[in-house]
Amino acid sequence: MSLSPATLVTSDRVWQECLARLQTEPRFGIDLEANSMYAYRERVCLIQISIPTQDYIVDPLAIENLDGLGRLIANQDVEKIFHAAEYDLILLKRQYGWQCTHLFDTMWAARILGYERYGLANLLQELYGVAQNKKHQKANWCKRPLTADLLKYAQLDTHYLLPLRDHLAGQLAAQNHLEEALEIFADQTKVSPNAQTFDPDGFWGISGAYDLPRQQQAVLKALYAFRDQQAERSNLPLFKVMSDRTLLELAQSCPATLRDLYKVHGMSEGQVRRYGRQLLSIIAESQQAEPPRFPKRNNRPPEEVTNRFEKLHIWRKEKAQVRGVESDVILSRDCLWAIAFKNPRQPEELSQIEQLGEWRRQMYGTDIIKLLQNHTGG
Repeated sequence: MSLSPATLVTSDRVWQECLARLQTEPRFGIDLEANSMYAYRERVCLIQISIPTQDYIVDPLAIENLDGLGRLIANQDVEKIFHAAEYDLILLKRQYGWQCTHLFDTMWAARILGYERYGLANLLQELYGVAQNKKHQKANWCKRPLTADLLKYAQLDTHYLLPLRDHLAGQLAAQNHLEEALEIFADQTKVSPNAQTFDPDGFWGISGAYDLPRQQQAVLKALYAFRDQQAERSNLPLFKVMSDRTLLELAQSCPATLRDLYKVHGMSEGQVRRYGRQLLSIIAESQQAEPPRFPKRNNRPPEEVTNRFEKLHIWRKEKAQVRGVESDVILSRDCLWAIAFKNPRQPEELSQIEQLGEWRRQMYGTDIIKLLQNHTGG
C-alpha cells in the first residue's frame, strides 16, 4: 500500500495554512494520540486530520494556539468523523474545553450494523485490505522526534475515515438505522470528563482492600497516597510507580526492613532503592494510625427499582440477540437505570427520560411500557 506523505504541522505558519484549508471543508476525519501510559495526567500529543485530498498530522506540543480547530469541532455545520470518539472527546473537553457537535462515529456505526469485529484495524482490513501495524499502539506519542513508522501509523488512523464513513452510512440508510445512529452519535458528544483530583479514599477500589484487617487498611490508605504523590512528582502513571497488587501486599506483610521489601511481589531493586526507606517509615507510622472509615454505601437502589432494572436488562438482551448486536446498542445501561427509577406507565412519561432519545422512544417505548405495566415487583 502506498500513501502520499501526510503534511506534518509543527509551526504556527503551517498550522494557519492547514486551518484555512479545513475551514473550506464540510467534514473531516480526526483522531488523537495521547500519552496515558507514560504520564501522571495524560495530554493530547498528536492530532491527525484527513480531508479527501490531504492528511495532516498536527503537533499540539509545537502549536501555540489551536482555538481555530476548537471552533470547527464545535461547528454544527461541519461533520467530524471519529472512530471510537468517547475517549478523544473527553480529552478535548478536559484539556481544551472544546465541545464537539455533528459527530459521525464509525465504530458505533459498525456496532449498530452488527459488525462483530468493529475495531478500526479490523474494518480497514476487511473493507480495504489494509493492515495496521499494532506494535505502535503503546507508543509514547509525546516523544520527539516521531519516527517515520509512527507517523505512517498515525496517518492511517484517519486516512480512510471519510470513505469508511460513507460506506457505513450507506449501509445504515439501507437498513433503516441511520436515524438511530445519528441519535447515538449525538449522545456520544454529551460526555463529561471526571474530575482529575486525588481521592484519598480511592484505595477502597483496590481489589482485596475490604478483606484486610482494619489496621492494614490504614497502611493501605497511606501507601495509596504515597504512590499518588510520587507519580505526580515524577510525571508517571500510577502503575509505573507501584501496582495495586504491590500496595496490597505491602499492607498485608507490613515489611520492617529493606530486605523484607524485596520479598513483596512487584518490588524491584530500583523501587526499593528509590522508595524503600520512605515506605518503611510510612508503614511503621500508619500501623499506629486510626483505621479509615468505611465508605458510605447508602446509594444502593431500592429493591423495586433493582427488580425493574433486571426485567429491562433481560428484555434488552433478548432484543439485541434477535437483531444480532451487542446489548448496549439497544439502550445503554445508564438508560435502563433511568427507566427503572422513573417507572413510566404512560408513553408520554418516556419523554422525561433524558437518556432515551426520540428514535428509541418510538422504537422501544411500547415494549418498555408494557413490560413495566406487567411487572408486579414495584
